[in-house]
Order: sequence, then C-alpha cells, then structure tokens
Amino acid sequence: MENKSGILLDSGTNEVEFLEFLLGETSFGINVLKVREIIKPVAVTKIPHSHANVEGVLELRGEVLPVIHLRRALEIEDKCQYPEQKFIVSEFNGMKVILKVDHVTQIHRVSWSDMEKPASFQQGFEDHITGVIKQESKMILLVDVEKIMFDIFPNLDKEAARMDKNVKPERRDKKILVAEDSFMLRKLLEETLQAAGFEHTLFFENGKEAWEYMVTEVKNGQEQVDLLITDIEMPQMDGHHLTKKIKSDSFLSGMPVIIFSSLITDHLRHKGEQVGADAQISKPQLTKLIDLIDSKLF
Repeated sequence: MENKSGILLDSGTNEVEFLEFLLGETSFGINVLKVREIIKPVAVTKIPHSHANVEGVLELRGEVLPVIHLRRALEIEDKCQYPEQKFIVSEFNGMKVILKVDHVTQIHRVSWSDMEKPASFQQGFEDHITGVIKQESKMILLVDVEKIMFDIFPNLDKEAARMDKNVKPERRDKKILVAEDSFMLRKLLEETLQAAGFEHTLFFENGKEAWEYMVTEVKNGQEQVDLLITDIEMPQMDGHHLTKKIKSDSFLSGMPVIIFSSLITDHLRHKGEQVGADAQISKPQLTKLIDLIDSKLF
C-alpha cells in the first residue's frame, strides 16, 4: 500500500479511492491516501491508564504507534468472525496510528457525487460516519477517523487555547465561507474564527452546497465572499474539485482558497497546487490557519 504512484494522479476529478474493511458484519471504508500499509497483527504493549479504545502501542520501523481498537471505538459488539484480524497503518493530521479491524476486503474507486450523507443507524455510530456508498448488496460507510482520534485525544485542538487574544478589528468586516463535512470540525472552526474576530462566517457540509452558493449568490452580486476554507474529503463534491471549479471561473478565480485537511502531507501537497489552492494546511493547526487567513486578506 505504500506506493501511491498509480492512484488518482489527477487532481480535481471529484473521485476517491477507499479501502473497504469489516467490523463485525458491517463494511466500512477509509481513504486510500490515509493508508500507508496493511500488516498482520503483532504483539501489542499495553499502556496503563490509557483510553479504553487504545489497544496499546507497538514499534514499527523505529516508530512507536498507538493501536486503535476500531470495533470498540464504534461500539460494535459483534465478535470477529475471521481467524486473523488486520492492522491498517494510517497517517493523517501529521500523525501515524494503527487501526485494528476484523478483515480487509478490497479497494473501491467512486465519485464523491455518488456518496450520500449519513443517516441514522441503529448501531448508534452515525457521528463517526462521513458518507455512505450504496451498492447492490451492501452499504459501505466511510468512517471519520479524525473524530475517533479526537475522542481519544481531545487535546488535539490545544492550539485553540493558545490563540492570540489580540483581535484585529479589520477582521470583522470580512466574510469567510467554510466547506467542511465534519460537525466537530465545523463547530471548532466556527468557535476559532469567531474568537479571532471574524464575525461573518458561513458553513456548508460539502463542496457542492458551497459551489451552488457561489453560483446563485456570489456570481450574481447578491453576496460577497472574501475567502474560502475547504476540507478535501466531502460527499457530493470534494475540496479539490471545488477549488478547481472556483479557480477556473473568471469571476471567482481571484478569491483566496485555503485547503484545510488531514490529507495535507509533503507527498500529497502537489494535488492542491494542481487545482490552484492559494494555501494548504493540515488539521488541526488552528493558530496557523488564522495566520494564513490574515496573509491572504490583508
């Protein structure tokens, strides 16, 4: 899984490849770009007083990585039906973790436009699902691994507490649009932007809704947007495709676009550059995000 040279080389196609895995009898998916490799389970060292969803840690090529018990994190009680579970080595938000799953099946390539918003599930883990792919015989649920990590390590947003309290008065007149599918991140961004003095913010759950607002309200002069912050992974339209559409539009192309995503790494940064993003930053670097906004607006 380490070689991504052949996977979605073009940016802005609104397509995604995700790895399907099983927890109990339920199919889940994770973006292939977050997967470094899949390994067989090895001995895990227990950590005293650790979070209940942390199985322990293990050393992999000189790095000590936490092992997250996904079935436990999602409160799925079904026992594993497979003789050997799998460890998915994953990297996002500038950190590496190992996700313990029951079984790994295959890689799917789909359009974000085919991914639906999550509805309510009887299992009660809908807060950890960002999208649903319906196939003839099953549904595949795209799991929000960032939310799971935030539940385990709530101090991941500690940068917000270190935010500069000296609010610049010129920020209050700027309007910022945010496209982000995670409720947790929308709430965190709203609190951060408001605390920084940005009084006019508008949030959308995916790139399609944000683009429709641009077309119906901004291009006809009804509304003005000074800057866009967008995630990458979103149902209906991803952030790369949204950025590409904005930068290809003669009326909107001058609007600064900041991609704020867990997928911003050195070897994936070129994808945002290809679609014309003005800046890219990894979640959850909130202080740096505010500095970036200032650099693009003032």
